[in-house]
Amino acid sequence: MIITKTPLRLSFVGGGSDMKAFYVKKDGMVLCSAIDKFVYAIVKERFDDMIYINYSEKECADHVDKIQHDLVREAMKMAGVSKGIEITTLADIPSTGSGLGSSSSITVALLHALYTYQNILVTAERLAMDACRIEIDILKKPIGRQDQYAAAFGGVNQFTFSPTKTTKRTPVKMGSSAKRKFASSLLLYYTGISRSADKILSNQEKNLLSGKKFKTMEKMVSLVEPFKKALKKEDIKECGMLMDLNWKLKQQMATNISNTKIQKMYNMAKNAGALAGKIAGAGGGGFLLFIVLREKQNAVFSALKEYRELPFMLEESGSKVIFDDRAYSSK
Repeated sequence: MIITKTPLRLSFVGGGSDMKAFYVKKDGMVLCSAIDKFVYAIVKERFDDMIYINYSEKECADHVDKIQHDLVREAMKMAGVSKGIEITTLADIPSTGSGLGSSSSITVALLHALYTYQNILVTAERLAMDACRIEIDILKKPIGRQDQYAAAFGGVNQFTFSPTKTTKRTPVKMGSSAKRKFASSLLLYYTGISRSADKILSNQEKNLLSGKKFKTMEKMVSLVEPFKKALKKEDIKECGMLMDLNWKLKQQMATNISNTKIQKMYNMAKNAGALAGKIAGAGGGGFLLFIVLREKQNAVFSALKEYRELPFMLEESGSKVIFDDRAYSSK
């Protein structure tokens, strides 16, 4: 049995520039972090040749091509596992429509577990690249490349996406004081809305073909370097100003990124003293991320008391194997 543990992620500025419609013309850039909320993939050998899959549903198949779960099916094909296996996926939070990159985290977790099951050692770079290949190239999902890399590598990173499809990772090196100060200023609240990001991302991708929307995304990319500098200087107010500007620009990219419920939560938090707020992921629902100075947090807690908060911390580790008993099995 193999068990892998893979983090979810939060993006602060630049999100959306990791989509092909943008980075084929100009380098995309995102600053994001893994968080200590995880998905898990469990792979276990079976005595027979059947394939059993357990997630929100249960599948049983006698051939990999008959698997309905597209991420499991393609991960098995890529890793070279075709039969005699049971796969289970678990998540710390609901994995549909969270805006925390759960789909890509699941893909990375599955690949990591299946490669390990095959005794194949893979780097974080390989996991991220293969996950991108599955989701973007094979399944044609209208998504970017940041989630897969954030899940595979962990930590706080600046990712740069080039027209050649290469992704450059630059870890954001902060002192322990700066990291604690920034992490303790972040609050995450569930909007109560679960949605599929595909439609929103498809609209955003189409809109990137227009000159006006492309320039808006360029402005979002231009916030990455200043945000990184503010992090290192422990300037939380500057981080808040930049993330809030990123949110205002993001809402110009497609009509369905925000809605009345999201705007209501945003206004309540801002009126209570939050420096910034933005939707996690594509928009339309999922989680709202806020930057709030410590002295203002009680007021924000009170203002948003009807909503569910998700306490979290930034996560240094990327995808990893947390259990492997093959040394004691006959395989």
